[in-house]
Amino acid sequence: MDLQDQLRNLFPDHVPEENPSETPQKSEFWLQDDPIICKYEKRKGKPVTILEGYNGADDDFKKLARALKSYLSVGGSHKNEKIIIQGDYRDKIMAFLTEHGFKVKRVGG
Repeated sequence: MDLQDQLRNLFPDHVPEENPSETPQKSEFWLQDDPIICKYEKRKGKPVTILEGYNGADDDFKKLARALKSYLSVGGSHKNEKIIIQGDYRDKIMAFLTEHGFKVKRVGG
């Protein structure tokens, strides 16, 4: 007889709680219903990945841009409601965003 069986014998009316780690976690970013558009461009001969369509507040832009830049270990910025990441990282960015609960749409190539 293990400990669980002993507890059931002592407290027969007790209903065990569900595992709290299985509850959905709140995202650290502001999520939206519309998909974020992920596209690739060349600016002055250098590859750039641009994310458009995110309509969060300015702090949310900074937070998301900082998280993406640190995840990819690259430079970038956010201007005019666009997040610009240096390099062609569309696949990694799309995987990161979908993992955090965003809907992403790939445009071009």
